Amino acid sequence: MKIALMNEFSQASKNAVVLQQLKDVAAEQNHTVYNVGMSDDNDHYLTYIHLGIMASLLLNSKAVDFVVSGCGTGQGALMSLNAHPGVVCGYCIDPSDAYLFAQINNGNALALPFAKGFGWGAELNIRYIFEKAFGGVRGQGYPAERKESQVRNAGILSSVKNALTKEYLEGLKSLDPELVKTAVTGERFQACFFENCQDKTVLEFVNGVLGR
Repeated sequence: MKIALMNEFSQASKNAVVLQQLKDVAAEQNHTVYNVGMSDDNDHYLTYIHLGIMASLLLNSKAVDFVVSGCGTGQGALMSLNAHPGVVCGYCIDPSDAYLFAQINNGNALALPFAKGFGWGAELNIRYIFEKAFGGVRGQGYPAERKESQVRNAGILSSVKNALTKEYLEGLKSLDPELVKTAVTGERFQACFFENCQDKTVLEFVNGVLGR
């Protein structure tokens, strides 16, 4: 699995801590991690609005399989990511959230609070979250006897979202061009996207935004 981590400006200072825990867990489970957001306060400036655009491009182009995002409370990142087609983001504050999201909702992104409640033992909580999010088989349901209805409802919700949103690239083209350009300008984002993008139309769109 290819996993992208993205931090926005208010929590850029937490990037090193979160990245280390994610890389440690990913190494144990043979996943690959891409650090595509802000790594410190002086990095390419991003808000949680930009994180939603970045996550959607990476996931819809199949450049990555999963996105770990967040902000101060995690709520802004959650709403931003879920605004986009092809992104199913869960809110996660402890390991049980990660496990239940993986088994019941089986989405492709998480939003974590990197300020609220981020005190002693925060790095341990983050590590345990990643262990539950990325370990084992996903979509098994919980409790097991409810798997059938949970899988069915997750599929229905996905179809509802697709029906209520614009075609993906049409939606992106209707956004403020500067928002999109800022989202795709970061060097680490570009390295991940251009190395792994599997959708020609999304690739052409990003190249157009960058004036290539």
